[in-house]
Amino acid sequence: MAMKKLIILFLVTVSVWSINAQELSSPDGDLKMKFSLIENGSPAYQLFFKDKLVIKSSKLGLELVNDKKSLLDDFTIADSEVDSYNQTWKPVWGEVSEITNHYNELAITLQQNETDRIMIVRFRLFNDGLGFRYEFPQQKNLNYFTIKEEHTQFAMTGDHTAFWIPGDYDSQEYDYTESKLSEIRGLFDKALTDNASQEQFSKTGVQTALMMKTDEDLYINLHEAALIDYSLMNLNLDDQKFVFESWLTPDAQGNKGYLQAPCTSPWRTIMVSDKAEDILASPMILNLNEPCKIEDTSWIKPMKYVGVWWEMITGKSSWSYTNDFPAVKLGETDYENATPNGTHGATTEHVKEYIDFAAKHGFDGVLVEGWNEGWEDWFGQSKDYVFDFVSPYPDFDVEEIHEYAKSKGVKMIMHHETSSAVRNYERHLDTAYQFMKKYDYPAVKSGYVGDILPRGEHHYSQWIVNHYQYAVEKAAQYQIMVNAHEAVRPTGICRTYPNLIGNESARGTEFQAFGGSKPNHVTVLPFTRLLGGPMDYTPGIFEMDISKLNPNNNSHVNATIANQLALYVTMYSPLQMAADLPENYNRFPDAFQFIKDVAVDWDDSNYIEAEPGRYITIARKAKGTNDWFVGNVNGVEKRTSEISLDFLEQGKKYKATIYADAKNAHYKTNPQAYSITTKKVTHKSKLKLESAPGGGYAISIIEIK
Repeated sequence: MAMKKLIILFLVTVSVWSINAQELSSPDGDLKMKFSLIENGSPAYQLFFKDKLVIKSSKLGLELVNDKKSLLDDFTIADSEVDSYNQTWKPVWGEVSEITNHYNELAITLQQNETDRIMIVRFRLFNDGLGFRYEFPQQKNLNYFTIKEEHTQFAMTGDHTAFWIPGDYDSQEYDYTESKLSEIRGLFDKALTDNASQEQFSKTGVQTALMMKTDEDLYINLHEAALIDYSLMNLNLDDQKFVFESWLTPDAQGNKGYLQAPCTSPWRTIMVSDKAEDILASPMILNLNEPCKIEDTSWIKPMKYVGVWWEMITGKSSWSYTNDFPAVKLGETDYENATPNGTHGATTEHVKEYIDFAAKHGFDGVLVEGWNEGWEDWFGQSKDYVFDFVSPYPDFDVEEIHEYAKSKGVKMIMHHETSSAVRNYERHLDTAYQFMKKYDYPAVKSGYVGDILPRGEHHYSQWIVNHYQYAVEKAAQYQIMVNAHEAVRPTGICRTYPNLIGNESARGTEFQAFGGSKPNHVTVLPFTRLLGGPMDYTPGIFEMDISKLNPNNNSHVNATIANQLALYVTMYSPLQMAADLPENYNRFPDAFQFIKDVAVDWDDSNYIEAEPGRYITIARKAKGTNDWFVGNVNGVEKRTSEISLDFLEQGKKYKATIYADAKNAHYKTNPQAYSITTKKVTHKSKLKLESAPGGGYAISIIEIK
């Protein structure tokens, strides 16, 4: 449906209540936005939900570098346009088979008096929130310009409870802290944990997506959408006035962005609801991105995979092939005559074992890390030429693995660790993707561990954001799916390029082997990180005591087995890993059955109950079937979950297999205690289940034909 200019004003409430102020309402009327020019011609907005003020008057604009006048004030309204849009579209993969994109729009054209420059602020108001961005049309007095800082404000109405991680230019791999806004400064240092690359900018700086809850039980989420050719936005809090302001990631020179008109900023987003489930269900971030640009998407296929990874993360195996060399140079190091270290995981015979396991249990793919030369000194050396992405170690036979996997009906998943040498990766990208096509690797897991090279750049600056986008678009040319780790957090670009089938970009399961994560971590991530796109969280760990894999690692996975099963539903990803070792799945074959059965692509999703940091229960309908899967993850307090199965089709009967925490289960003291029961259910059925601390439950609901 084409966008239509509104003639009948009652379709969208827009009224000129002063010469410099206008209003916009959401399609259902619950949200209302007010725009105005305040003192000195500064643009500002307010947001209301059900007549309650949610965002107080907040300024808009950009500060420029070495410019006689920034784009902050001295504006008049030159024009305003109102539109409405209502359309459904079908994602290539997703949590639902159709998405409704329904919003009302107000575009304010601002003209700066002194410079005669034009800046448009475009607002889109959905039933679930507000998106707005800056637009700079082609014009005589604004061509090339450099951002010193974007000064977008989000003025809160009080000292809300927030679920936050420290603002950082290089890392999102933090546990979430729950606190009042006024407490962030005092808790900031405690919220920091070590990482391979990190840089904070303020003791009150936090990252988006930022989830908050007010004392009046309103849920507010601040984020961004369509991060293209721009720096990632953090937020800096004035903890006296409770006003957040955008804080962009700088480049090596300290500048925040280089723009050329015509251009736009990413969308700044505010989700608001009195139901936490509405935040989880919101497609607003996706809707603010462009439609799919890949004409033929038939090659983009969700996958469930296993891999040689967890044994390396825990220290049971190594990425490197030999201990002979203190340093290596590709093309010069004599690997053929080196002594194998005996701990290398990516050997031909060992990988065949994983292929056999995948084939036996119906998994689509096998990921192998550490297969290629260069791992002996890959990290922390400011080394530009680290890997060439095509040269295997002597004990990894690419051709033999290819033929063996093909004979078993299993696809191999490539691994490209760049060591954050992004220039080197771009130089080798075509060759690496051609190598993948030759050996039939449909997907690549890329990594960006360590400080970015060129030196001084950050993981989330404009230049590096553009690199990630370049890699995804280049992969699309080769019909390759991308799962990027340590890259910029997703902002819905997977709608435009659905070959971006997964990202890490948050604290994933690997940190359970690096000292552990909070047991309620997975009850926060769907409210924050997952709003912009799926996460390769790598769930499915059954052996929680890491010392049983590596006696030198005393870490503990802070979850129960039932919780790990539930993650396949609550932590949405079309590229989903069963991360544990095959021998641990063989110990618990009845629990492993759920991982084998659960889908990776969905026709429908029902967000049954949710409270950030406490619990989440989601039901999803498997693509092309009448079967449902339910997942519940629980926080630190034992809880009874009561749910209705009214989402099931009336008149149908189903067999429910319930994988639940045992009565004495606990994430720390008894994580492997679970029970499995079956019962017949219909849409009238109700279930009452107990979730242990750090626990949960998973249910497969299969139609009885």
